Amino acid sequence: MEIWHWIEETLRHHFELAIFLTLAIGYWVGGLKLGGFSLGSVTGTLLAGVLIGQIGIDISTQIKSIFFIMFLFAVGFGVGPQFVRGIATDGLPQALFAVVVSVMCLLSVYGVALIAGYGPGLSVGLLAGTQTISASIGLATDAMNGLGLTATQIQEELDAIPVAYAVTYLFGTVGTGWIIAFFGPKILGIDLKTECARYEKEMSQGEPEGGIETAWHQYIVRAYHLHKDGFVAGKTVAQAETMFEHELFLENLRRDGEIIDFDDDTVLQVGDIIAVSGRHETLTYWSNHAEEVADKELLKIPTESMDVVITSKHADGETLLELSQLPVARGVFITRIRRGSMGVDIPVLAQTQLHRGDILSVSGSRKHVEALVAELGFADRPTSVTDMVFVGAGIVIGGLIGAIVVPIAGVPITLSTSGGALIAGIVFGWLRSFKPKLGSVPSATLWFMNSVGLNVFIAVVGISAGPTFITGVKDVGIQLFFWGVAATSIPMLLAPLVGKYLFKFDPAINLGCCGGARTSTASVAMVAEAAGSDVPMLGYTVPYAVSNTLLTLWGLVIILMLG
Repeated sequence: MEIWHWIEETLRHHFELAIFLTLAIGYWVGGLKLGGFSLGSVTGTLLAGVLIGQIGIDISTQIKSIFFIMFLFAVGFGVGPQFVRGIATDGLPQALFAVVVSVMCLLSVYGVALIAGYGPGLSVGLLAGTQTISASIGLATDAMNGLGLTATQIQEELDAIPVAYAVTYLFGTVGTGWIIAFFGPKILGIDLKTECARYEKEMSQGEPEGGIETAWHQYIVRAYHLHKDGFVAGKTVAQAETMFEHELFLENLRRDGEIIDFDDDTVLQVGDIIAVSGRHETLTYWSNHAEEVADKELLKIPTESMDVVITSKHADGETLLELSQLPVARGVFITRIRRGSMGVDIPVLAQTQLHRGDILSVSGSRKHVEALVAELGFADRPTSVTDMVFVGAGIVIGGLIGAIVVPIAGVPITLSTSGGALIAGIVFGWLRSFKPKLGSVPSATLWFMNSVGLNVFIAVVGISAGPTFITGVKDVGIQLFFWGVAATSIPMLLAPLVGKYLFKFDPAINLGCCGGARTSTASVAMVAEAAGSDVPMLGYTVPYAVSNTLLTLWGLVIILMLG
């Protein structure tokens, strides 16, 4: 028992150890799976924090403020490109749909809170749990100080937040998935697999036999011996590559028995053996003027697989079929498209449009891949260096703007520094989608800011609320759970109908839009699994970007509505 007493005292006096212990347990518990379901790191961390907090640990509120503002900047940075595209271009209907659904989620929670007689603390927890938007807790916490309550009353409300969150989060996650994936098709009166198959067929119009991948790889490679003067002997590599109607590439060069390096200014000589890639009809012409030879070593062209981030305005909004007509596309295979901050997979179809910020996975000869990268955007190569000038400046600029207080009807209205950081993240993320040299934020860094930033905040909330948590659950647990079921279900049962009748969404993407508007990646994954297709994901990213921002801000709004 002495060892446990010593551990308790150590955790009380060194709260940083308590935080890291909470994170370790939280991530472990959150990663455990029961069937296909897991609690997730946020809920796992909250429950671990509540458990550890039973011993009574005082932690400075500044700790959670620092990590939360970092988290919100990362959220904004991740959704920025899709958010701006949604409100500024052809994604506007999906963006407006996300606004409507987000407002329904807010009103559902607000209505339940009024009927049940819940105060600000339980209402915020109800919002965060039923809509699975943990980030709203931070903005609500900031807004609590403007309610005119005493310090004791504020603390009581803050302690109620994790109670409501923990009680309602489980159905908020699982229930949303059930409603969208299983009740959604019945609400719409459709066979989801049939609709997705029909949509894929329509989106495949114009594909060559063999699929869109073949349109991106119509070149073949041959080796030729330049055995006489004329033709391309005496010309530079650049001249040889551009002298025909259909572009070709010189891939390798053997001179005097050795494979040598060359560039565009290298002059070809009689006796050279060159590996050439191009269309079949072009190489047939070459066969009439140069001697085709079998040179296995020369034909071993260096290949490369790479992720390309789309930043070019010329590629933005273009279909894969249209882009396949570019000369740089001919020697490249496209294998995958990912979109949005969650990196959801988009179907690779002829009529699939690319947008700035999309990540295209390609493979092919190194020369072709590098040419494609130069045309479409930049290579998303792994890096460990983060531009902290970019990140730090973004958070400070956003925080300063958010700190501005505007009195409206005598009520001080402010985004708070956290809300300002969220908006700054959106702007900075959008700017970098077409100016990649603006600042480097590797995906690993973004994950840390997103996941660890939020979970440190949640850990502090859980530890601080620990001593009163169990009492709170006993007081409101069962009743609160059923109110949570109502607050989760109402907007999700209505959303498919809004998408069908008001926004006229295609049935194949309607439920993807619903899942995105509720920021529920798990539910859209369930829809895609039920459909046997990635087509529903086409409706996910724009609503997700818009709703992730709005639902977070609702933490501030619901305090103002209840105040």
